[in-house]
Amino acid sequence: MPNVVNTEQAQAWNGPEGTHWARNQDRWNAVNEGFDEPLLAAAGITGAHRTLDIGCGSGHTTRLAAHRAPEGRALGIDLSGPMLAEARARAEREGISNVAFEQGDAQVYPFAAGTFDSAFSRYGVMFFGDPVAAFGNIGRALRPGGRLAFVCPADAALNGWVDAMAVLRDLLPLGDFGRPGLPGMFSLAAPDRIRDVVTAAGFTGITVKQAQKYGTWGSGAADAAEFLLATGPGRHLMGQVGAATRTRARQALEDHLRAHETADGTVRLRSTSWLVTADRRA
Repeated sequence: MPNVVNTEQAQAWNGPEGTHWARNQDRWNAVNEGFDEPLLAAAGITGAHRTLDIGCGSGHTTRLAAHRAPEGRALGIDLSGPMLAEARARAEREGISNVAFEQGDAQVYPFAAGTFDSAFSRYGVMFFGDPVAAFGNIGRALRPGGRLAFVCPADAALNGWVDAMAVLRDLLPLGDFGRPGLPGMFSLAAPDRIRDVVTAAGFTGITVKQAQKYGTWGSGAADAAEFLLATGPGRHLMGQVGAATRTRARQALEDHLRAHETADGTVRLRSTSWLVTADRRA
């Protein structure tokens, strides 16, 4: 895979993390799908629009964009080979002909200038090593006046899965987990940071609105706990302690999640995010 500058991310998403997400794509969509409609509506996708899905993963949102613009085209880009293999297989099974996927680093990928009417992302823009350069590269791929829309996590304390993991602070070495501004999931948790980055990348008309949705994390407390601890952060933290502590941590997490079981037994947790829109300067 040429033209990759975010090498650590490429290694992670082509290793256990990418394999986990590819294998559990339906579960991750159940967690995040509440943001799909607001995001795609904010991107203004319709008709013959040419759209770019940044960090498309297994392609769920890319396929939704293709459906919204039946006379247009949707391109998904992601670092993860395992997830893109699932994206292509799903698109083929569903008979979606106006969608394509590329493996690459959106920070430096050689997009043709002015190719797209809109670019969007569901949780795929927080991991760039140089976010100003990345958004600048994405902006060059948009036509003048083209729309950028993305969803990224807001304050960690407003997200139920972070609250759940915080229960384990006395058992696992959480450290700065969830702290805003650090590289990773919460790097864009501060609205002023978002505005500074996107403005510096050449966008205008920036809006940052809070959106809250509830996602399904499992079929019960035990199932949801296993799923959370199988994610990248969960695996990393559990790998630093012994077997006895892992057992205690799993039980403590399950106990916490039991309070979030609904009448049908599923575990639903709140996600709080920023829905961001901006326009490429004409």
